[in-house]
Amino acid sequence: MSTPVGGHAFLHELEVNVSTELTRARTRQPETGAAGEPVEEQVPDPDAQRYEVRLRSLLGAVEALQRPGSRVGER
Repeated sequence: MSTPVGGHAFLHELEVNVSTELTRARTRQPETGAAGEPVEEQVPDPDAQRYEVRLRSLLGAVEALQRPGSRVGER
């Protein structure tokens, strides 16, 4: 894999960081009960779900900016 230059180097690094954080968010271990056993009937954490959705959105935006023809830094 070649190393991107200019604005794309920043975007590449951002993509790697967001992908890593998204993997962490997806693989977080469920909390355990008082006896150390996993809680079977856990209600999903809405904050954790929103965080993952935001990470996916950010990753999609970064990928869109890296597509050929996209213009980094222009509005």
